[in-house]
Amino acid sequence: MWDYSETVKEHFFNPRNAGAVADANAIGEVGSLSCGDALRLTLKVDPATDTIQAAGFQTFGCGSAIASSSALTELIKGMTLDQALHVSNQDIADFLEGLPPEKMHCSVMGREALQAAVANYRGEVWQDDHEEGALVCKCFAVDAVLIEETIRANGLSSVEAVTHYTKAGGGCSACHEGIEEILTRVLAEQGKTFDPAAAPPPADKSGSAGARLGTLARIRRIEHAIEAIRPNLQRDHGDVELVDIDGKNVFVNMTGACAGCQMATTTLEGIQQRIVEDLGEFVRVLPAQAMPQTTNNQ
Repeated sequence: MWDYSETVKEHFFNPRNAGAVADANAIGEVGSLSCGDALRLTLKVDPATDTIQAAGFQTFGCGSAIASSSALTELIKGMTLDQALHVSNQDIADFLEGLPPEKMHCSVMGREALQAAVANYRGEVWQDDHEEGALVCKCFAVDAVLIEETIRANGLSSVEAVTHYTKAGGGCSACHEGIEEILTRVLAEQGKTFDPAAAPPPADKSGSAGARLGTLARIRRIEHAIEAIRPNLQRDHGDVELVDIDGKNVFVNMTGACAGCQMATTTLEGIQQRIVEDLGEFVRVLPAQAMPQTTNNQ
């Protein structure tokens, strides 16, 4: 379970400014439903003073996404646009008295939505399109610029931390090498050396990601994540079962309609994302057929 502050719980169960603002003259949209997080921010700005008179949000996502959106709208009401643009994702997290590290990407999404809304009001084109070659994480459409900015703004030093703040690397893991290259470059600019073997920072009041699970607890957490997904597959006459765990590799067997399905790869990525979020560490979910074969010498 994530360690949520009472303020996060309050803004989740009783969100402020939920819904679209009537007569909004600034709209910012970020994320996508396919990635599991989407936010539409609407603002009513006084043209005479550029002051935000009202702010509203429509969010598709987890409780942290709803709470972060609620906090953002409370923070920026009464600010000028220039003042609002100085609101950082850490300001949103601080307003909520901390977010679990694994959920910090929700506060980053809020900051991006604000930037998009201000650009929309000013008649500018918000640069959310990826230049050729700039897309690092294809699973969640995260580019190099966002990763670099987030590393600098939040003092990140590990791939795991980058995933917590941006979701990059939380899907198929194919972009981990690219994230490491960005970390190496940005940390070098700060006179630091990137160490891929370094342990993530210990937990603080914002969450408990630093805690390492014992072997039995780790297995149970993986089993629980898979069990939570099975009902969705069973509704479509498919299923998944845990076969083995070998270090960072989790082997599963797809059965029923899921066996041989053209969407099997996407399903495995979804299972992997759920396990990564529940477990608080990187794992790869692979079909049982990919298990290494052992040879018995007699």
